Amino acid sequence: MAKVLLVDDAAFMRMRCAKVLTKLGHTVVEAENGLQALDVFDKEQPELTLLDITMPEMDGIEALKAIKARAPQAKVAMVSAMGQQSMVLEAIKSGAADFVLKPFDEERLVAAVSKLLAA
Repeated sequence: MAKVLLVDDAAFMRMRCAKVLTKLGHTVVEAENGLQALDVFDKEQPELTLLDITMPEMDGIEALKAIKARAPQAKVAMVSAMGQQSMVLEAIKSGAADFVLKPFDEERLVAAVSKLLAA
């Protein structure tokens, strides 16, 4: 299975998402903000990154741009709350391959992860 980097400042969201992903057989590495995500991305080289948009230190859009600058082939999906449509559009323009709305539906998360890993 794949190594997935899960980036969210809310520990509860990371825990909930990690539970779904590990149940599918994926290895999960975590970061709680965009700056930490870049360090973990460089060390772990995940096959997929799930990035929250609104975080302290560095938001998900900036982290996405930095990840894509380091690794243009990186597969990244954004995780966002309702009402962040303009930020989701910016993320897609910046290279995000998909997005999942929070609070996420487990089936939607699984579908997004499966689609991106198959691409």
